Amino acid sequence: MSQYLVYLPVVFLAATSILLLMSRNWRVCVLALAVQYLAAFWLVALIWPVGLAAVKLVAGWMAGSLIGAAQPEDELVDEHFKGWAGRALRLIAALVILLVAYTLVPAVQEWIPGSAAIVWGGILLIGMGVLQLGMTTLTLRVFFGLLTIVTGFEILYAVVEYSVLVTGILAFINLGLALVCAYLLASPTMQEET
Repeated sequence: MSQYLVYLPVVFLAATSILLLMSRNWRVCVLALAVQYLAAFWLVALIWPVGLAAVKLVAGWMAGSLIGAAQPEDELVDEHFKGWAGRALRLIAALVILLVAYTLVPAVQEWIPGSAAIVWGGILLIGMGVLQLGMTTLTLRVFFGLLTIVTGFEILYAVVEYSVLVTGILAFINLGLALVCAYLLASPTMQEET
C-alpha cells in the first residue's frame, strides 16, 4: 500500500497542472499553484530532509501570494481558445502530456536515478508548463507556466544534487519570477493612476 502512496503527489501534480491550464478564475489558479508546491514538497521530502524540502514549499507559497496580491482582474480569458472547443483542446493536450510523461519515465530513469514517481512528477510538470506557455499570451498564465517548469526542474534536480546553495538559488528564482509577474500585472494600473 505504501508504494502506491508515493504516487499520490503525482496525482495532485497532474490535477493541479490541468486546473492551472483550464481554470478561468485566478484565485483557483493560485490555490492550484499552492497545492502543486505542496505536492512537489512531498516528492522532494522523499529524498531530502524535510527542513530543506520545506524551502521549496515556503518559496512557492510566497510566490503564489505575491502573484495573488497583484492580480487586478477577476477572470483569465484567453482570446485564442474560447468556448467549449478551446477547453476540450486544452484537456486533450494535457492528457497527451500526461501520456508522454508516463512513457518517458523509464528512459529518463536511465539518466536520473530516482524513483518512478519523482521522475514522472518532474517530467509531468515540465511538460505541462511548456504546454501552458505555448497556449497563451496572458501574463498571469505565462508566469504560471514558468513556475510550473521551474518546479518540475526542481523535482528532477533534487534527485541529482543535494545542495543548500542550489536550493536557495532556485527559491530566489521562484520569488524573482513572482515579483516580475506582480510588477507586470500591476504596471498598467500604476500608469492609469498617474
